[in-house]
Amino acid sequence: MTATKPLKVLVYSDDIDTRQQVILALGRRPHPDLPEVEYVEVATEPVVIQNMDAGHIDLAILDGEAVPAGGLGIAKQLKDEIYRCPPIVVLTGRPQDAWLATWSRAEAAVSHPIDPLVLAETVVPLLRARVPANA
Repeated sequence: MTATKPLKVLVYSDDIDTRQQVILALGRRPHPDLPEVEYVEVATEPVVIQNMDAGHIDLAILDGEAVPAGGLGIAKQLKDEIYRCPPIVVLTGRPQDAWLATWSRAEAAVSHPIDPLVLAETVVPLLRARVPANA
């Protein structure tokens, strides 16, 4: 069996605690049939754009509550500007904000407080779709 390259997950929030909650919730391997995950922690919008433009990110998790640039607006911009943009999960302030995720064109939304099981159930299918079939 050939070693599969790690999946790269960008985690954006201006709050280091939120970034750590996401990383701890998913761990190094969110599911046994997936390759390991490498996290790219980002605290500012320009660095999100730079990483996404570089094309090496498999999934982005963006905090909709981040300031000054919220993850919902960033998600919409990425979906508008990047051809074949990787999947995006937005973290919303409450479950009732899921409609904002639809507006942002994110593939999924998870509300604060972060539930590790819900986050993993949301992220695993999106990551699975990024793994080559022959892996």
